[in-house]
Amino acid sequence: MDDSELIKEIKEGNIELYSELMRRYERKMYAFVYHMLRSSGLEHMSEDLVSETFYKAYRSLASFREIDASFSTWVYTIARNTVLSELRKHRGSDVPLEESGVIPIASLDTAPEQAMLRSERVIKVREAINNLPDKQRTAIILREYDQMDYQEISDILGQTVSSVKSLLFRARMSVKNQLHSYFFEPIYEEYEGMKNR
Repeated sequence: MDDSELIKEIKEGNIELYSELMRRYERKMYAFVYHMLRSSGLEHMSEDLVSETFYKAYRSLASFREIDASFSTWVYTIARNTVLSELRKHRGSDVPLEESGVIPIASLDTAPEQAMLRSERVIKVREAINNLPDKQRTAIILREYDQMDYQEISDILGQTVSSVKSLLFRARMSVKNQLHSYFFEPIYEEYEGMKNR
């Protein structure tokens, strides 16, 4: 069954099928929420906020209309709003990114110096993304990490496609400017999906 058929069945009373809908999206939701929370050091709340997102979606499923948006776009919007609401509650309690403890692991066939340099570069790119304003950060996470197209991002952010392109352009320029003193050549584009697309 596709999402539409599942939702129709759930609305008709087969509520046990909601777990299948959750299963389809929970990994993507978790990754999205985790990336959104990292800038404030609140990634430990990711699981709770994903659960809250799915609970809110379930409670509002009767009012969901596919004419307005796809289920995935709708649930991403709920997740984004849930995260932003939580971030507003925790303003001022920022934890430095270095304390988040997530460091990428290099492959074994990479020389130790290269692995360390790559790891450091990835951390710098993540720091730069975490420093972006909320809408820019959300747009770049959805585009680069979740591989969404401009229309999907515009639906989630409630912006026009041209506004999304502008947000992404500003986000990339900001990341580039933040990394300018660190990278002596334009190699940052190879990391963390920072290609101009």
